[in-house]
Amino acid sequence: MSNSDGVFLYIGTYQDEPAARSDYAIVKSLHASHVIGTYDAAVITKDAIGRVHVNKDETATRRGGWGGAAAGAVVGILFPPAIIGSAIVGAAVGGISGHLWRGMSRSDVKELGDLLDAGEAALLVVGDTTLGAALEKAELRAEKHVAKELDVSTTDIDAAVKAAADDVV
Repeated sequence: MSNSDGVFLYIGTYQDEPAARSDYAIVKSLHASHVIGTYDAAVITKDAIGRVHVNKDETATRRGGWGGAAAGAVVGILFPPAIIGSAIVGAAVGGISGHLWRGMSRSDVKELGDLLDAGEAALLVVGDTTLGAALEKAELRAEKHVAKELDVSTTDIDAAVKAAADDVV
């Protein structure tokens, strides 16, 4: 899909959480400098019993409505609910999951899940297509990474978030 309204997904793995958080800070600074537009991000860790934890902060820096829903939706696609240690709930996550799921092939899901299983910590970033080039130039320090442009538009994600917000009101 190569258009300016596309969704880009980046997952990088790290030896530890501080290394993932360091690259997360770079992503936040790219947004603050207006180098990247729409995005949502999270640092993902696994505990000793294999439960996945999604660590997020500063949702106000992300595009208004996405506020954590896009990264949560990707985690929900990649991992079964039984191993997710933090609550990922809400209609917005469900609506976005549907769009993102349709934008990924089964091999994409397997590749991304396998990558996350291999590391101690990961940085997950979901954003518009400006994200890909910006992250490449930023030279993040992930040990391994996968970057994919998904066959879904940011307009679809925005609509799913708006629909969920309308359902709540």
